[in-house]
Amino acid sequence: MCICKCNIRSLDWNNPDGIKCSKETAPVLNMTTPLNVGTDSRLLVVEANVTQSMNVPVYLLNITTLSEYRKDAHTSIYTTRQGQLLTEEQQADPKIYADCIHWCLPGLPDTWNEFLYTHIISHT
Repeated sequence: MCICKCNIRSLDWNNPDGIKCSKETAPVLNMTTPLNVGTDSRLLVVEANVTQSMNVPVYLLNITTLSEYRKDAHTSIYTTRQGQLLTEEQQADPKIYADCIHWCLPGLPDTWNEFLYTHIISHT
């Protein structure tokens, strides 16, 4: 489960000259300083408490930090609006049209699936 804030500001990744997630081609590589992208870590504590207190076994796979560092995995200007690819004019205006909320394939969702698959296999 990822409860991270949608990274829509390039400043969140220490790129003040960037435009949202547009043209981001590499993940955050400096992991010595935690990112300040608005994730409310109190929600992680609540999740852990709730899942531990349930009568039915529930496993929490926390992918929040992993997701925050993958600024390059957003669809950016290669997205659709109302089922249509963005026009060239729209792609030229990432400040308005870049989709920095969703993650695209291949990339981060593939990693989530690998973690989930490994977790399932290791518990069977």
